[in-house]
Amino acid sequence: MLGNVRAWLEKRSPAQVITGYYLLAVLISIILFSIPAVHKPGVEVTFIDTVFTAVSVVSDTGLTVFNISETYSVFGYFVIMLVLQFAGIGIMAMSTFFWLLLGRKIGLRERRLIMVDNNQFTLSGLVHLVKEILKIILLTELIGALILGVRFLKYYPTWEEAFLQGLFASVSATTNAGMDITGQSLAPFAGDYFAQLITIMLIIFGAIGFPVLIEVKTYLSRERLLLGHPFRFSLFTKLTTFTYAILLVIGTILILLLEYKHYFKGLTWHESFFYAFFQTATTRSAGLTTMDITEFSMPTLLLMSIFMFIGGSPNSVGGGIRTTTFALNILFVYHFAKGNREIKIFGRELHQDDILKSLAITLLAIIMCCISVIAISISDTGIPLVSILLEVCSAFGTVGLSTGITPDLSIFAKCILMVLMFIGRIGLTSFLFIIGGKQKKTYFHYPKEKVITG
Repeated sequence: MLGNVRAWLEKRSPAQVITGYYLLAVLISIILFSIPAVHKPGVEVTFIDTVFTAVSVVSDTGLTVFNISETYSVFGYFVIMLVLQFAGIGIMAMSTFFWLLLGRKIGLRERRLIMVDNNQFTLSGLVHLVKEILKIILLTELIGALILGVRFLKYYPTWEEAFLQGLFASVSATTNAGMDITGQSLAPFAGDYFAQLITIMLIIFGAIGFPVLIEVKTYLSRERLLLGHPFRFSLFTKLTTFTYAILLVIGTILILLLEYKHYFKGLTWHESFFYAFFQTATTRSAGLTTMDITEFSMPTLLLMSIFMFIGGSPNSVGGGIRTTTFALNILFVYHFAKGNREIKIFGRELHQDDILKSLAITLLAIIMCCISVIAISISDTGIPLVSILLEVCSAFGTVGLSTGITPDLSIFAKCILMVLMFIGRIGLTSFLFIIGGKQKKTYFHYPKEKVITG
């Protein structure tokens, strides 16, 4: 039996195997969330809601059909955090960690799976990459939990409750899960700018991309500084960091302008700024919020939907089309308008394959989200279209923001959101490889002919 399974896996592409591992993670999560001890006494959860929660947790999305604080026990909180760790860091990264603990040799096939799961181009240095990811994320979560735990002592009567809230908030923010055990997300801390800044930093650490964090760590390493070794940041780090920062600044400014005479009317400048800044940061992929977003105007909700559609950076805990994909699309349009065939940025020239892949990913994502919005609007009549759009973009971007319609959706609509969450987690690149299969060699070409476009 085991031999047949292994033979079947050998015939599958790495992208298909990775997808299978994530499906297995969903199945295991369903079993874990079905254990009576994870629920509070007297609480019953339907099977479809258990499946929805499992997919949401495995995909680090945070969309829920019920209040977590009213549904799960303390044991349930730790089960959620455990699954979030596996999902956020990556199934293959966590598997590699356990393989190393057991002294197992990491073979070629395992390295190929790690390469696909982490969007890498080469097999070299993958085990080192996994080790660095684990160190950075776990250390970030630990520091965040300690800082927030101490800060929350002023809000909770016991230190146990304060540090439990701090630990869950740190894990949720770092993995960009968007889940909370306060029952109100971060609304109770809307006036606590220190707690918000710490949470935003944790969100950025999770969403900006693991390679960026590793390069920054190398740049700031004591050994490099003492020896004075030259260091050059990669094009990926420069592009994704610049794009992430621009989106954060532009989003904050636009929300301030859009809500100046609406939700922010009568608020102080610092209250308005932190509301706008936090909501912009959370649309990257986090899903935590300091307010009820239904209070925002329709233009702001549409803007947040666009930002969630873009999502986080590649090789991070974020979903969506990813920041670099968005940046390549903008660069392509700009250079195409100028009549340039080559795209140059930061002293480097981009590969045509990357441009084509970014366009394919964006087009496929737009088609999927449009079909999902239409399908849900047909099956669940009476729900405002902007709420459905935000829900779909939130699922695809693995964000978790919602106007509160999730519990009222039909089973059909929940299934659509589960598919979007799953695709958002494994990434559209892997999804394209799954539906496209293995690349085939071309042994002949047809005559080329131009067609009229535009």
